[in-house]
Amino acid sequence: MTNAIDLHTHSTASDGVYSPTVLLQYAKAAGIHVLALTDHDSTEGVAEAAEAADALNIDFIPGIEINTDISGGEVHVLGYFLDYQQAAFQNILRVLRDSRELRGQRMVELLNQQGVHISWKRVREIANGVVGRPHVARALLEAGYVQTIGEAFDKYIGRGSLAYVPHYKLTPNQAVRLIASANGLPVIAHPLSIPGLVELRNWLPGLCEAGMVGLETYYGQYTPQDEQTLLALVHEYQLIPTGGSDFHGPDIHPTPLGGRYVPCEAVERLKAESAKRRAMTPPAFELPLPEK
Repeated sequence: MTNAIDLHTHSTASDGVYSPTVLLQYAKAAGIHVLALTDHDSTEGVAEAAEAADALNIDFIPGIEINTDISGGEVHVLGYFLDYQQAAFQNILRVLRDSRELRGQRMVELLNQQGVHISWKRVREIANGVVGRPHVARALLEAGYVQTIGEAFDKYIGRGSLAYVPHYKLTPNQAVRLIASANGLPVIAHPLSIPGLVELRNWLPGLCEAGMVGLETYYGQYTPQDEQTLLALVHEYQLIPTGGSDFHGPDIHPTPLGGRYVPCEAVERLKAESAKRRAMTPPAFELPLPEK
């Protein structure tokens, strides 16, 4: 059964399969009434998505997903209701996207060195925009080296595999502050992917102080027990429980577009918090860029 709300989706503006317009068309066909576009380190698809959503009578939320590094893993920070056209905000995103492009190119080089022959030109053609790992995975699938997108990640380009390449990112605290500086609402994406609930709990006070407002509680394949674990943290820290499918396209994540229940209250609370923050002056600071 398709849910009416999806607050975590991706388009070709980062590493999704569908253009923003096509994504919104699929959302309409799936019965989605509220959708957020949350491309990785990019808002390049937001204007197109907003226009398509308006034509399709879908309540659209401009968003982003910023990748950050921690010791031994990653933390992704979602941002909602951004003033995404701010110049300072876009300058930092541009640096992050450039690093993603260089990462994809290096992955192809490593694959070729190991006798796995795909071309950078073909990866760029598949991406038709900003290159991400799913585009390298699709090139591997197309060339017959794997049978599924998931196998490409497991065997070749996932963390710890043959051609995995890290790319520099912000820290979680910096990402939260960056989103807040653009009047956005920062939310930790798929928080159970963070190495350990103890570590997550240790970070929460500092992240809340930096401006974080929520945890993605209703996510992908999370079980009812997972939800309850996260809801306990949400209540303890007075956060907003959000959710979504993390949809990139067919066969990339197991949850289909609109395939995860998200309560209407999540959207109502995000809208109320956005209105409250817009009545205040956003935090002013110059965010340092991470070292290469």
